[in-house]
Amino acid sequence: MTDQTARVTGRAYLDLVSAAIRRVGEEQAEAVGEAARLIADSIAAGGVLQAFGSGHSEALAMELAGRAGGLVPSNKIALRDLVLVGGLPTETLEDPFLERKPEVAHRLLATVATEPADVFAIASNSGINGVVVELALQVKERGHPLIAFTSAEHSAKTASRHPSGRRLSEIADVVLDNGAPYGDAAMPLPGGGAVGAVSSVTAAVLAQMVVGEAVQRLIDAGHTPPVYLSANIPGGDEHNLSLEARYAGRIRRTA
Repeated sequence: MTDQTARVTGRAYLDLVSAAIRRVGEEQAEAVGEAARLIADSIAAGGVLQAFGSGHSEALAMELAGRAGGLVPSNKIALRDLVLVGGLPTETLEDPFLERKPEVAHRLLATVATEPADVFAIASNSGINGVVVELALQVKERGHPLIAFTSAEHSAKTASRHPSGRRLSEIADVVLDNGAPYGDAAMPLPGGGAVGAVSSVTAAVLAQMVVGEAVQRLIDAGHTPPVYLSANIPGGDEHNLSLEARYAGRIRRTA
């Protein structure tokens, strides 16, 4: 949307994001298949999908881990785990630049009970901050497959904040481009700036596409996919708890 005089309306955003969803879904189809293969292979081998995102990218991790219709062997990693699990003081989370510090990734990874078969998914629209890049480097150093959800345009136009100078997209085995523009917001305002963020919507669609294809791959291989039911339907709790028991100590369901 390039017309600076265009009105910022709900319908304008709907049209814009609908087109973005279709474009991203079609352009990323091959990468979706590759990511689904990595996840299905991991689950079939007894692995867990480890998902991380900071800031608004945490929403992507929530799409992948611990939700109705999603994979039970999934674990959401969040910066708050430094306090909830890692024993750091609460005021740690008051640092507005926490996600920019590479050393935080080591403390965060120490809170996760990983096994060799686990696969990681890391979401970051920019893909440049210290925690994201360092976590990606540590994941690959440990030999895990890594899937990245990021904006190719934003990342390419922004310098890395990691000492290595690398970006998330340069480390991952599979990169899913969410199609968001530089700065994420896509509807320009007459006086400067923009509204109408794209990345959360398109990344969520990509995440659901990946999970759906991973589940189909498991079915095709003769496995019964370990998938969550909604906890708000009869029998949901019983179904979910019986499956979660298989991964006791490896997945956590903190807020």
